[in-house]
Amino acid sequence: MNPAVDAPHESSAPTLAVVGATGAVGTVMIDIINSRPSVPWGEIRLIASTRSAGKQIPVRNVLHVVAELTPEAFDGVDIAMFDVPDEISQQWAPVAVQRGAVVVDNSGAFRMDPDVPLVVPEVNAAAIGHRPKGIVSNPNCTTLSMMSAVGALHHQFGLTELVVASYQAASGAGRAGVDRLYAELAAVAGKSVGLRAGDVTEALTAAGLPEQSPFPAPLALNVVPWAGSLKADGWSSEELKVRNESRKILGIPDLKVSATCVRVPVVTTHALAVHAVFAHPVSVEQARKVLAGQPTIVLTDDPEAGMWPTPAAVVGTDPTYVGRLRQALDFANTLDFFVCGDNLRKGAALNTYEIAELLARR
Repeated sequence: MNPAVDAPHESSAPTLAVVGATGAVGTVMIDIINSRPSVPWGEIRLIASTRSAGKQIPVRNVLHVVAELTPEAFDGVDIAMFDVPDEISQQWAPVAVQRGAVVVDNSGAFRMDPDVPLVVPEVNAAAIGHRPKGIVSNPNCTTLSMMSAVGALHHQFGLTELVVASYQAASGAGRAGVDRLYAELAAVAGKSVGLRAGDVTEALTAAGLPEQSPFPAPLALNVVPWAGSLKADGWSSEELKVRNESRKILGIPDLKVSATCVRVPVVTTHALAVHAVFAHPVSVEQARKVLAGQPTIVLTDDPEAGMWPTPAAVVGTDPTYVGRLRQALDFANTLDFFVCGDNLRKGAALNTYEIAELLARR
């Protein structure tokens, strides 16, 4: 492979930029591009902060030199995938649009903007056709982990209520979350640590771990019923994202939603327990047929054989995995099920890339 700022390309094919190319999700975006049998792009540009500019990364068997994030970096770009912090997206996405690109943004900066569509291609692909600001937003990874399944069932039976408990991986808190979990696991490994108050904390202190952590309580050998920042009436920002984003994606502004978000000692892959209420009668067998017919869903549901989705079995894969499908015993028109999805792939990079490919085809 020879170093190249830009890969050889066909002039008629669109140019794609990956902004935040060296970050955790940006790296997965590049892995997805490299794994595709074919791509619609003539040219692919990698863009990142000054700190990462100049690095060489192979894309489609060509070494690409990472360019610094500047206005000129977007000249000639047709579609730009952003995976950067909210404040960077707020600053630079409009710049990319001004330079002629359509932005697909993975941050939370624009998700609830009424002039920015919030898109899951298998659920509401038509929404990308109306983008007054030139931006398409990617949902939060927690919402995305269940949306393929919830959307398919809604289209068939008419969703009216949603009660969700999420079990969110440490990687949802970024690299700092993953590093902290590994450090905590190392600190308690091999020790006789019970669940008595203070035992785990004492082990972490003895190991020299700093008190400051991405999590409000120890995560090793524990679950923490909190993800995100504090909002009104005791709700967390992650819980409100599930509510507000589900309403927007599904086009149900009055959808009743209640979510409890829990952080668990898993590195990657979010899981959710979903209680869904529908306007029309629904049976387990009907739901199975709907879910089994979706190309992005894998139905893993055989309790007698001990088969259901778990994060360890799902990590590194693209589909949404669904199991524990049941009809609620004491509620009409209701289904309960368990969902797992890799939060760095379908929950972030893959959905962003699928939106970009959808834009390219159109």
